[in-house]
Parts: sequence; C-alpha cells; structure tokens
Amino acid sequence: MEKKLPKVFANKIEKEIQNNDRIYVASKNIEEKQEATIDLYGMNVNQKIKTILNSKNYIYKAEVEIKTNNGIISKKIIGKSGNQLITMDNELIPIDTILDIQLKTPK
Repeated sequence: MEKKLPKVFANKIEKEIQNNDRIYVASKNIEEKQEATIDLYGMNVNQKIKTILNSKNYIYKAEVEIKTNNGIISKKIIGKSGNQLITMDNELIPIDTILDIQLKTPK
C-alpha cells in the first residue's frame, strides 16, 4: 500500500537575499526619551517604596540604593511582600531595617 506522493515544485532562488540589511528612518527629528525623575524628598520609607513601585518607570524591577544600619547596598527590587522587599537575588529585606531608599540614577 505504498502511495507515491506528488513532487512539490520549489522555485530556485538564484539571487542573494538581503532581508533587513537596510533600515529606513521616517523622520529626521527623532527625540530621545527622557526618563522622568521621581521626587522622593520629604517622604518616609514606606511612602518612598510605594512611590517607586507605583511609578510609570517601574515595570518589573527597580535599581535602588538602600541605606540600612549595616551600610548602603545596591539592589534590584522586584516587589513587596508584607513588611519585606523582594530583590532579584531572591533576598528578603525587612522594611523595618531600612533607614532610606533612593532610586539609582542611570549613567
């Protein structure tokens, strides 16, 4: 019961294909996006955390500098659970130990 299938016609490509080699710009007046800075002056730690996590710039993680009793640490926070901050390294930082928190400025 072997059935022979018909041959499929495939056209030969004799030229070199250069898809996406060139990029066209529709406008010469392209403005760079300027990141909006968040003013955290005069807020307590809980207000600062809430402002950072609810900002339009925060999508999944935020690079911050956290000042604690032990010193200043730089971390990427991804959320808050109860009374703790969750970092990218899967660490939990108790909010009670945080003296100050600031967003890192992009270089």
